[in-house]
Amino acid sequence: MNVYIASDFHLKFVENSDDIERRNKVISFLESIKNDADLLILNGDIFDLWFVWKKFIIKGYFPLLVKLHELKENGVRIVFIAGNHDFWFKDFLTGTLGIEVYKDSFFETIDSVKTFVSHGDRYTSNDLRYQIFRRLIRNKIVMWIFSNLHPDFALGIGKNMSRSSRKQKRTDNTLNRREQGLIEFAKKKLNDVDLVILGHSHLPKIEKYKNGIYANAGDWIKNYSFLKMIDGKIELHKFKK
Repeated sequence: MNVYIASDFHLKFVENSDDIERRNKVISFLESIKNDADLLILNGDIFDLWFVWKKFIIKGYFPLLVKLHELKENGVRIVFIAGNHDFWFKDFLTGTLGIEVYKDSFFETIDSVKTFVSHGDRYTSNDLRYQIFRRLIRNKIVMWIFSNLHPDFALGIGKNMSRSSRKQKRTDNTLNRREQGLIEFAKKKLNDVDLVILGHSHLPKIEKYKNGIYANAGDWIKNYSFLKMIDGKIELHKFKK
């Protein structure tokens, strides 16, 4: 089986020239795997903000949604795991596109490899402010209020909330401390599974331990990286097209 895993596209619903270039690379990547992938796992923060109203979707994401529909029509199974930017799911991805959506994690034995996949934002050890914010923003009352706002107004709020704002600079030290929390979680989880795949840190890597493997798909802001499993063997790649 050929399995592709990607995370942290951070596609914007209002794009500048860099955003458009990144989106085009994502579309090209998905087109390149259309006839090769058996399973595509999108491991969170694919969208910089995701929300569906009763009768509206965010038009800025239409090109990606069309491409995902094409992959499904071509027989590719698609799994979407919530990130810290795209978690307000209703029934569009599942009901209209036929994508499997998981709010926290995905587990499956793939070619005899017990595989656990999660975005990873739950497992950082250095971001208490975010953990509090995570609980608040996923509250059903907050979601109900957001769903009753005019989409233009709601998206304006969402844009300001986004912590992936280009104005926010993260130091290498911050990213390394965030990654350390993911590594500590992965080492513990490997007592139960063979392979742990996370995202969130934007640091692509494959680390082998005595009891299994930890892999991170990286991001599409700087690295344009993804993971590929071929018959149960995990590989790290960078998209260069």
